[in-house]
Amino acid sequence: QEQPVESGGGLVQPGGSLRLSCDASKLTQSYGARAWFRQAPGKEGEAVSAMTITGLNTYYADSVKGRFTIYEDDAKITIYIQMNILKTEDTDVYYCAVQTSQSELLKFDAYDSWGQGTQVTVSS
Repeated sequence: QEQPVESGGGLVQPGGSLRLSCDASKLTQSYGARAWFRQAPGKEGEAVSAMTITGLNTYYADSVKGRFTIYEDDAKITIYIQMNILKTEDTDVYYCAVQTSQSELLKFDAYDSWGQGTQVTVSS
C-alpha cells in the first residue's frame, strides 16, 4: 500500500532538537497538503503542523508555535518538521499524513494516506 514514510524520531533530552522527515515519493497521487499529527496510546491525537503544497498556508498547534517549523524540499517530495526546545510533553508517536485536496488541514479524516509513525521521546 502506498504510504508516506517517516524517519528521524528518537530519544532527546528536554531542550534538545530533532528533525522528522516524511518521504512521499512512493505515492502516485498528487497531493494538496501534508501534515504532522501526534498521538500516544490511549490519548487523543492532535494536529501538530500542516502545510499546503503551495506553502502559502501553514498551521501550527499553539503548543508548538515558535518551536517547530514545517518545510519541504525543493522537489516537494520530502516534508520535514524541525522541532526545537523540545519538552517532555512533546513525547508522542508522530505521524505524517497526506491529502489530495487542501481542505480541513487539522482534521484526521481529511487525510488519505498515513505513515507508520515515528516515536519521539523527550526525557532526561
